[in-house]
Amino acid sequence: MDMKKMMQQAKKMQAKMNKMQEEMEKKTVEATAGGGVVKVKLNGKKDVIDIEIDEEAVDPDDVEMLEDLLLAAINEGMNKVQDMIDDQMGDMTGGMDLPGMF
Repeated sequence: MDMKKMMQQAKKMQAKMNKMQEEMEKKTVEATAGGGVVKVKLNGKKDVIDIEIDEEAVDPDDVEMLEDLLLAAINEGMNKVQDMIDDQMGDMTGGMDLPGMF
């Protein structure tokens, strides 16, 4: 393969990556903790965009429990976003492992 062809393929791959990133920013995932008393919503950039806390999760005498529920829901959401990214990357790269892409 000559260098010109490789550069053209690299440009095409970059364009696909940019488009995928734009699409991922529009997608959201939702994660819950404590049986749904804490819900978080994240976008494809791993930004937390919404948090809902049911009244029953708010106990002034047990703030630590609420903190744990928030952490659990956020971490679950982050994992869901990463799985979504991995699926998209796998589709785009045909299963090739390209470390550091996301």
